[in-house]
Amino acid sequence: VTITTRLLVSHLSGIRHYEKDITKVKEEKEKANRALKLTKPCQDKEQKEKEGKGTEKADSVKPRKEHEGEVKSRNSKPGRRDKEFEQEEYYLKEKFESVIESLKIFKNDPLFFKPGDQFLYSTYGFTLLSAVVERVSGQKFADYMLKMFHDLDMLSTVLDDNEAMIYNRARCYVYNKKGRLVNAPYVDNSYKWAGGGFLSSVGDLLKFGNALLYSYQAGQFKNTNGKLLPGYLKPDTVAMMWTPVPKTEVSWDRDGKYAMAWAVVEKKQQYGCCRQQRHYASHTGGAVGASSVLLILPEELDSEAIDTGLVAPPRGVIVSIICNMQSVSLNSTALKIAREFDKEKWAQ
Repeated sequence: VTITTRLLVSHLSGIRHYEKDITKVKEEKEKANRALKLTKPCQDKEQKEKEGKGTEKADSVKPRKEHEGEVKSRNSKPGRRDKEFEQEEYYLKEKFESVIESLKIFKNDPLFFKPGDQFLYSTYGFTLLSAVVERVSGQKFADYMLKMFHDLDMLSTVLDDNEAMIYNRARCYVYNKKGRLVNAPYVDNSYKWAGGGFLSSVGDLLKFGNALLYSYQAGQFKNTNGKLLPGYLKPDTVAMMWTPVPKTEVSWDRDGKYAMAWAVVEKKQQYGCCRQQRHYASHTGGAVGASSVLLILPEELDSEAIDTGLVAPPRGVIVSIICNMQSVSLNSTALKIAREFDKEKWAQ
């Protein structure tokens, strides 16, 4: 088979995640699909009822599945963990000296499906991507990334190295089986630097979001008389990264599709005076003792603003949340915050 970097970055490679048993993975997928099918008729019925009454505000409507997840999260007992965090490989303590060395964890395992046929979120797919970066750049992956973070002015973003003294590093927490808050267990993330091995701050993630949003919008503005600096990435590159890829899915927002290392919801509205789906890109993060999200809601620029050059990028709302607690769902919260700021802007 052939596995391309595009397949890796969109989780279509067939490389496994933490679960080694393909039967269990299929069972979980089937359960999720059945739950979605059961939810859909209820969602459609509610939508029609709301349309008939005409009382529901467009920005307050959201996927039922996501709302149920929030309620379940609030009402569930603290001792219950996501099944994913029951996987042994989440708690590896072995230190790998290089990205190439860490490939030994999964390199001899069979693919779960033919590359390109199905979607399966895989942290190890990103470990392989980091090995590609290492070979192409001729540098250690960590050195390559730290240089990039320096260019982006993300000076608080570093490797989550247990041995290093890192100023302001937070302690991470989990609930034990009795529902008590305890320190997260010791793990070594050297086997997955690219898929969950960096420490950062809210400020640094906002800088990262601004750099991407600026790059995305920079090519749209006219009449800047050469005063507008180029973005860190080409506009077409970011547009490609934020274009949904067929056969993908997103667990944290059923309206979305996976793109290239980002989940993307496209602009959509089916009925007048009803629910509007705004274009946004986001990604959540889950690790032992920590949860996070970065969400980018680009402003819908009108032609006058673009042509006159009276405004400059980045234009939109960026929300970053980092929580030193495990298994906290944050995407819906980030989206609510983004919509509030967006609504406030248009009200001015």
